[in-house]
Order: sequence, then structure tokens, then C-alpha cells
Amino acid sequence: MLRYGRLFMVLALTLDVLQAAPAKVAKPTKQGGSSGFTRRWMKTLTLREKVAQLIFIPFHGTAPNTRSREYRLFMKHVRETRVGGMVLVNWANGRLTRKAQPYALAAFLNRMQRISKVPLLIAGDFERGASMRVDGTTPFPQAMAFGAAGDIGLARFEGEVTAREARAMGVHWIFFPVADVNNNPDNPIINIRSYGEDPRHVSALVTAFIEGAHSNPRYKVLVTAKHFPGHGDTAVDTHMNMAVINASRERLDAVEFPPFRAAIQAGVDAIMTAHIAVPALAPADVPATLSSAILTGVLRGEMGFKGIIVTDALEMGGIAKGYSSGEAAVLAIEAGADALVMPPDPEAAVKAIVEAVQSGRLTRARIDESVARLLAAKERLGLDKRATMDLEAISDQIDMPEDQERAQEIAARAVTLVKNDSGVVPLRTPAKTCFLTLAEGRASTQGQDFAQEVRRREKTAQVIALDASMPGVALDAAMQKTDACESFVVAAFSSVAAYRGEMVVGGDLPRVIDSVLATGKPVVLIALGNPYLVRSFSKASALMLTFSTVPVSETAAVQVLFGEIQARGHTPVTIPGVAKFGDGTQ
Repeated sequence: MLRYGRLFMVLALTLDVLQAAPAKVAKPTKQGGSSGFTRRWMKTLTLREKVAQLIFIPFHGTAPNTRSREYRLFMKHVRETRVGGMVLVNWANGRLTRKAQPYALAAFLNRMQRISKVPLLIAGDFERGASMRVDGTTPFPQAMAFGAAGDIGLARFEGEVTAREARAMGVHWIFFPVADVNNNPDNPIINIRSYGEDPRHVSALVTAFIEGAHSNPRYKVLVTAKHFPGHGDTAVDTHMNMAVINASRERLDAVEFPPFRAAIQAGVDAIMTAHIAVPALAPADVPATLSSAILTGVLRGEMGFKGIIVTDALEMGGIAKGYSSGEAAVLAIEAGADALVMPPDPEAAVKAIVEAVQSGRLTRARIDESVARLLAAKERLGLDKRATMDLEAISDQIDMPEDQERAQEIAARAVTLVKNDSGVVPLRTPAKTCFLTLAEGRASTQGQDFAQEVRRREKTAQVIALDASMPGVALDAAMQKTDACESFVVAAFSSVAAYRGEMVVGGDLPRVIDSVLATGKPVVLIALGNPYLVRSFSKASALMLTFSTVPVSETAAVQVLFGEIQARGHTPVTIPGVAKFGDGTQ
């Protein structure tokens, strides 16, 4: 069954790629700069205001009190500094990571738009739709789940929904799709954010998302392919340090570049840079974000990209550890970037760029080039006519029931069995099975939907919630309750997170898995998130992959366990020693 599944997937993907294959000559992204709106603002903005238009500051999407220090800081950046835009990010509240709420987000953005001289361009890392940053929106799984499902129509659908939900809440610029080819199993920061390891497969899905996001003229958005020139073959989190890709130019042309070429051909609006060094293209100590050879030479010159070049966050360790906020900003503009995302000190960045122009290091024409691109984008989005949102209309545009159902279907289509000895899945005796959920932290909600779905089907099921923070004594006490179990299901979570540096089963949880395997009883190991973690526990009777950590994937895994649906997915990556690209059995 594995081999037939693999052949089916390769044939399907070949068809997809033929439909989405980029032409040899890149289709230039539409540019502005000569319209009335752009000309008017170019004439009225001072040099300092033009430079500020290149700066994008972070915000959380809350609606702070107008007398609070937080609100006064935003007033300063928007009204006085006159930054060009803002980037929505999550924030930590104790142990919990919090997301924005739709109405608070839109209300805050309406206030900021009203006080801004030039309409603000609002961006967000909507990598699994708006649900990446905003509660109450359609809960799509991560990109690799789409790769496992193997249907470009699903990626196109996600693009359509993401554009609609983003615009309903006042977000105009989507930092997605991820065009990185994840061909390094030890990559701690791309991993399931990528569609997979095959350049043609990734190219087809990247193209589909762009087409979907651009399909409805009512919900115009900018979409962004990232992280150029390709972040998939790294084992370093660039939030912490600069990574290096030691690939030849020939390998880059064959593996890393095709999805970006496909994105350009599909009319992608922006391309985000990576804080990685690529010795085959530029000096080994210079990150791509600050390299003229890479951004201007390869991306602009060779690939013919005419759209917006946007940096990854300049506060990340891959840049911030080697350069001051001001110097990094100047170097990025020199390299060819148009938009500077989250410099650690926005004022210092503006000051340094202005001084670079005044000293002759940068030309006014170089600044005008980038400002014109951003102003033209704002006009294409209709922000020159209206930048505020209708708060009463939000509920009719987000989290539609039919979208929820389709998101659940996508998660179900992605579930992949790469091993199923003796047909232990579906479960024969759920009432005599112990279900263990292994969450990454004590405050995490991981596993809650899994447990609820199991108990809905088997009220007497023994479900034990464990997490990586638990001491060995507590884990041992929990495991003593499993002696009577005839089989085990272990749902192990491993998600992508900045500044973590690795994607593994944390704490003393690997010992828990080993102890379960040592019983000799049937064990179903489910990797919710990082698929590569099954390499360490390949002796399990069955290995199930969801390529996603979100609740819809938890539900889909339970549906497969109980035989309600088949595991139809095929792995879009090679798992060394376990599965080849395209493997999957029903």
C-alpha cells in the first residue's frame, strides 16, 4: 500500500505542477508611482517622512486605553514619526501566548488610520490563515498539512478565505506563502511552515495560494513569498543566530529558487528576505537581508522581480546580534529592500537612513524608489479612498461555518499513516486503550480537543494529559495507572516556535514514550506537528502524522483512530529511516 500511495501522489503532484509551472520569463508585478495619489504624497512628504514610510512597527491588536503609555507610544510612531505601517504579532501573557480579538483589532486600527497622515499598511504573518494571529477566525492547519493533502485547490481556498478575513479586520498585507523547501529534517524554524521538500510540489501550492488570495477584487490584499533565497536547508533558528546555506549555485537553482520563480510568475506582491548567509551568492558573513548581490543582483536582476522586497524582522538575532538598528536599516536599503520590518529602534533606523542620504551614502532616488512602491501598493488596495473598517460587518466575513467545515476537511485529508503493523489503526478496543497526550508546556491547550473527541466516542476511555514541564516523579505516578491497558495511543505535540532552537519532544517525555514501547503492547504514535520526531520512536506499531498542531488536526487524528475516516495523506517530506516522499497507507 505504501508504494501504490507514493506512485499516486507523485502522479497527482506532477499534474498539479504542470498546471502551475512557471514560464521561463517572469511576469513583472504591476508597479505604481505615476498615479495622482502617489505623486501627491511624494511631493508633500519630507525626506524624513519618506524614510519613515519604509518602517513597519509591531503591535498586538489590543485596544489600549488612550491614556496608557502603550497608546501614547503608538501615537508618537504614527502621528509624529509617521511610520508606513504596522505588523500584527502575538504576545506573551505569563506562560500563555495571546492572540488578537477581531473587534478590538479592527477598532484599534481604525483609530490609527484616522490619526495617520498617510494611510497605514497593516501586515500579519497569516501562515495558517488569520488564525495564526487572531482568535475567532477560520482555523486552518499549517502549510505542510496542505502538502500532505496534495490538492492545490485546498491551498487556493485558503488564499481566498485568508484575504477575506484579513481585509474584514483591517489587515492588508499577508506574510505568506512560505516558499521555503524544507529539505533539512533538523530545521527548527521552517519545518511544518513549509509545504514540503519537493520544489515542484511547493511551487504548485505557492502558486495556488497566491491565485486564491488575489481571486476576489472585493478583498484586495498583498501576498508575500518568503524567505528568499530559501530557508529550508538550515538547522539554525534565525531568531537566535544567522544561519548559513552551504549549497552550490546549481543546487540553489534546482531546489531553493523554483518556488520563488513560480511566485513571481503568479504575480506575488512582495518577497521577504531571510537572515541567512549563502556563500555561493555573497560573502559568508553577510545575511541575504543585507546583501546587494542577493536582493538586487539575483532577485531584481536575474529573476526580474519588480514588487516589494520586505525584510524579515530586523529584531531577530540573525541581524540584531551583528548590527545596530540604524546600520542594519541602512544596509538593508543599500541591498535593495523596500520595507523594514520591526527594527529594534524605529527612531534610530529613520535617523540613520536620513543621515546616510545627507552624507551621500544613499541617494534620494533610492529612497523615492521604495516609497513609490509602497504608496502604489496602498493605492492598489484602495487605502487612498478608505482605510477604516466597518466594525458591524466583521462577523459576516470571518469564521463562516462552511469555512470551518472545509478547514476540518483539509486537516482530515492531511492525516498520514506511514506505518500500521497488523492494522492496529483503526483501534479494535478503544475502551481498553490508554490515550496519552504529550503537550509542550503546562499552560498549553494542546491535547484538550484530542481528549474531548476521544471521550465523546468512548466515555470510559482513559486519557492522561502529560506535559514537558512535569518532573519524572509525576510522570512515573501517571504511568502507574496504565498497567491494565491493552494498547496505547501517544499523541505527541511538537510545534514551531521562535527562540526555541529545536523541535523535539521536551522534558522527560521521551522516556515516557520509551517506557510505553517497552511494554510490548501495540502503540500508535501520533506526531502532531513536527513529522520528523517519529524517527526516534520508529518501533511503534503505527506511526501517524498530522503535519499540524491545531485543534482541527487533533480532531482529524481521532476520526482516523476510530475508523470514521481513512488516512488519505501522503508525506510531502522524507523522514529518514521511516518514510520516503509520497509514502502513505490507508
